[in-house]
Amino acid sequence: MQQFALPDLHSTCPLKDATNPHHKSAAAESRAWINGFKVFSDEKRAEFIAGSNELLVSHAYPFAPYERFRVCCDFINTLFVVDEISDVQNGKDALSTGMIYLNVLKDPSWDDGSKLAQITREFRSRLYKFAKPNCQRRFYQTCADYVDAVGKEAEYRVQSKVLDLVSYTKLRRDNSAVYACFALFEYALDIDLPDEVVEHPTFKNLQDWGCDLVCWANDVYSYDVEQSKGLEGNNILTVLMEAKGFNLQEAADNAGVLFGDLMSCFIAERKKLPSWGPDLDRDVSRYVDAIGHWVVGNLCWSFETPRYFGSALEDVKRTRIVKLRPRKVKTKSDEIVLYERQTKNLSRSPFSVRSVRASISYLLICALFLVYFYHAPRFNLL
Repeated sequence: MQQFALPDLHSTCPLKDATNPHHKSAAAESRAWINGFKVFSDEKRAEFIAGSNELLVSHAYPFAPYERFRVCCDFINTLFVVDEISDVQNGKDALSTGMIYLNVLKDPSWDDGSKLAQITREFRSRLYKFAKPNCQRRFYQTCADYVDAVGKEAEYRVQSKVLDLVSYTKLRRDNSAVYACFALFEYALDIDLPDEVVEHPTFKNLQDWGCDLVCWANDVYSYDVEQSKGLEGNNILTVLMEAKGFNLQEAADNAGVLFGDLMSCFIAERKKLPSWGPDLDRDVSRYVDAIGHWVVGNLCWSFETPRYFGSALEDVKRTRIVKLRPRKVKTKSDEIVLYERQTKNLSRSPFSVRSVRASISYLLICALFLVYFYHAPRFNLL
């Protein structure tokens, strides 16, 4: 059985972890809310519950008050729905799925009758109740970038295309939705940063590098799950193996070095932030602290959930050795069944493409019948 050793990312991360005191009750509410839409098969529902998405939110937003923490949980759970559906779609269909979410986020009156539209509408109403204008604008833009990147990722998956490191870094920042999660900091902290702060090069570096730190760790920890499903093309380890000719262990080791170097850059860059005055400096400091919570929280959560290591979680935590699972072999019919199941769960709309085609076919049959009925006497004389 092939295996590889995880790099010790915790040892290179001096950031301090914390959890939200409202986690237990707010998480239960959010989980019950998303499960109430019945969008998951039994297998996916079990995976969703075991994954403990809300625990990740607890690590990432330990400072958020109850109502705002609940909304952050709702966002992560909504993304889980979008991600699970798009994982089995091609680029065009994945983009269409993402556009349902994005259309409702932009205009709550937009509706295609789908469950995803309803989920997004309810999430949006809770978020926009308190989100300030700059937060709303930035959150929407990061979500638009996410939807576009998910479509590209799906297309590359169909093409079995592995990107170079620079191109992959750009795509990964967007398709991870980490930028969107960062955009929620202003909501969770009840602050509203001006553009001059957000667009400052040092501030942008901290956001970019914080996002990379989350993504590289996620890629290393999720590699086994992804390779078993044939989804490892969108992973830093695969990119490094392709670009540098590394084997899996060398790629994992190199990813650990990249993570450590980037962490050092992040710590040093924070000291270069300029001053915008006492009040704004305090808000900026709280925002950058929040980035750090996401980075270290992601590391801790990855070893508290069975999402990545399954029943071997405790062994992996102790030894850092990951034994690769057998690759699942999917036939074309398996993919079709899975896609149709996800699509069925996504929407009950009578105006879906499939329903429209069926309606057109029905009308054509009726028209032919009427033509035959009208001309039947003539036909009988022949």
